[in-house]
Amino acid sequence: MNEELIEARSLKTLVTVADLGSFRGAARTLGYTQSAISHQVATIERKLGVSLFVRPGGRGKITLTPLGERVYQHAQRVLAASQALDADIRAAVAGERGTLRIGVSQSTCAMLAKPLAQLRQQNPGIEVSLINAVTAEALVQQLDQGQIDLGLYINVDPDDRVVTMPLFDDTWMIVAHRDHPLAASTSVTLDALDGTDMIAWHQRWRAQANLERVWRQRGIRPRIVYRTDDNLMIQSLVAAGLGCACVGILSARELIEPRLRRITLRDELPPRTLALCHARNRELPAAALFVIDAIKRLTPPDLGQLA
Repeated sequence: MNEELIEARSLKTLVTVADLGSFRGAARTLGYTQSAISHQVATIERKLGVSLFVRPGGRGKITLTPLGERVYQHAQRVLAASQALDADIRAAVAGERGTLRIGVSQSTCAMLAKPLAQLRQQNPGIEVSLINAVTAEALVQQLDQGQIDLGLYINVDPDDRVVTMPLFDDTWMIVAHRDHPLAASTSVTLDALDGTDMIAWHQRWRAQANLERVWRQRGIRPRIVYRTDDNLMIQSLVAAGLGCACVGILSARELIEPRLRRITLRDELPPRTLALCHARNRELPAAALFVIDAIKRLTPPDLGQLA
């Protein structure tokens, strides 16, 4: 094999061409000429002695060859390692070794109150930054690239880049206004939601999409009248009498209005599994290890105590 090094710039070009399926699109994205993009890809192919792309000609989308797919995967890992190195060095230069960065969602961040209070008692000099991760996939990428140290999130898929430690399932429940007919029951099945006005998360959240798929499979047709990603807004809309909500316990541990009621669901539903995550190939700071241990000592929320 050719012993010449392949520049990170060329690897980024390869990944961009593969992601966009176009030399022209990669040129626009990276600010190069199309000929420069073609030259960089050709240089990698010459050094490795393999063809990376299937070029259909015309306006057809460029695709990776089987060997190109392998090179693409290696290139992604190299670029991610480079970004992680840059993040570590910048943190060291800026004197930020006392900062713990945790990726969370609205549903999970409340669980950190007690562990972070314990951390402050143990080490008051640590600055903690809670960073909202838009999706579980985004969380994994942030961990892999060194943008966060630890993640506490729902439904994180297995990924070679991260270590995932499941904690417990966040049980589904209904939140209703006390004057709503459902509030007269302590527990119901999903069938009770048929025809009911609902406040829901957006379907980009996997848990919500899975829930609505179960509704369709069982012929249950709630009327979703509002969608929002804000848990407090969901409760506010329910408290205003605009509909019920089907959420996890973590989203409704603290009810913001005395007019709200929690109702147990008796059905088996797609799990909302809470997990701790960290990058597999990155050393965890001592503060992260302390928080992990503190979270593991927490008692999972119990619906009977919350109702």
